[in-house]
Amino acid sequence: MGKGNILVVDDDSNLLEVIRMRLESAKYDVVTAQREEEALQALKEEVIDLSVIDLQLEKTDGISLMEHLHRINPDIPVVILTAYGTIESAVEAMRRGAYSYLTKPFDPRELLFQMEQAMEKRTLALEVKRLQSLLEEKYDFSNIIARSDTMQRVLAQVSLIAKTDSTVYIHGESGTGKELIAKAIHVGSSRKEGPFVAINCAAIPENLLESELFGYEKGAFTGAVQSVKGLFTQAHGGTLFLDEIGDMPLSLQSKILRVLQDRQVSPLGSKKPVEVDVRIIVATNKDLLKEVEKKHFRQDLFYRVHVIPVKLPPLREKKEDIPYLVEYFLEKFSARMNKSVRGISPQAMQKLMLYDWPGNVRELENTLEFAMAMTQSNIISDDLILQTDMHSPDTLKPFKEAKSEFERKYLLDLLKLTQGNVSKASDLAGKYRADFYQLLKKYDLKPEEYKK
Repeated sequence: MGKGNILVVDDDSNLLEVIRMRLESAKYDVVTAQREEEALQALKEEVIDLSVIDLQLEKTDGISLMEHLHRINPDIPVVILTAYGTIESAVEAMRRGAYSYLTKPFDPRELLFQMEQAMEKRTLALEVKRLQSLLEEKYDFSNIIARSDTMQRVLAQVSLIAKTDSTVYIHGESGTGKELIAKAIHVGSSRKEGPFVAINCAAIPENLLESELFGYEKGAFTGAVQSVKGLFTQAHGGTLFLDEIGDMPLSLQSKILRVLQDRQVSPLGSKKPVEVDVRIIVATNKDLLKEVEKKHFRQDLFYRVHVIPVKLPPLREKKEDIPYLVEYFLEKFSARMNKSVRGISPQAMQKLMLYDWPGNVRELENTLEFAMAMTQSNIISDDLILQTDMHSPDTLKPFKEAKSEFERKYLLDLLKLTQGNVSKASDLAGKYRADFYQLLKKYDLKPEEYKK
């Protein structure tokens, strides 16, 4: 198999033959054409990786043919062949989409170098497209695990938000998936071809955060041996995700406000501002209004970022999602650890459903990763689930009261999990249906209220 399939178009048959021989000796497959119609026909019949086109053809010019080829397949790099007297036209060809140009008579080594560089560019472009496709697939709304009504409403809101270019404010406890939602908004937006750049404002020391965001010029401070682009500039044309913005120092908040107002950043050590075109998504686990009242967060910045709010519910408020999340994480860790685990026992699932999950989905993921690593069976047992519960109550309630609270909560979770299906709920509980109905009656619980 050759290194690539190259279409060479030139009305000079002798030159065409020379180029063909040079490229074939370097292990390329070559298709030749002397006229535009032959070139277009070749494109329909062959998979072309790269094209070399003479600037001056008999009936047309190489730029027009190149543009015609790009209408059929915009990913094909084109190298223009030109005489010394028409270099200006070759430069124009590059402005209109050519990869590069080669002057006649050409050095064979230069020809092969240009081919290698252009083929490398095509390979990289295809790889970027492949990775982008995977990213879009992974963060597509349909792939986010959200079976509960609460999360379905959130995703419906987010799918509408994605189509706008407004600033988004995501609020939720730690571990609820704020960055996942931010990436889904980016992938669903018109900016999806641009970069998605994220920074955790709480994870970077105050003295470094400014240079990370805005960049700096060479010599701006001790150790600045070269100029570095900041994250705002890196995100140009795409999305910048400012996670945990509530932890951003006050001294930096005023500068962020100015950037959001002017859409310009001033790198440290530079007097010349740089224009930036970015969509801003911020996230926090804090109540920023309370932070404003405490003078920990600027009120004007709050109103600048609090444009479209998205509230992510904690896992304890959407426990219907737990079985589906369990299935997803088990599949993920089975592949990673090369284990064949079919699922978890009913007792293990009961344990997961009764727990309050202060660490939310992230804590659930860690819990299942631990269980998957430790299990020696194809079913995870309850003794591997939540082995240490650090959230025990400080004071014990009377046994009868604690038992009643447990029973009612347990029944509620079963009804939510089974969507009001009493047969399934009684099976999971290990109870006869008649006994299960008695328990429902005792706590005044109506299964029909949990049916979808």
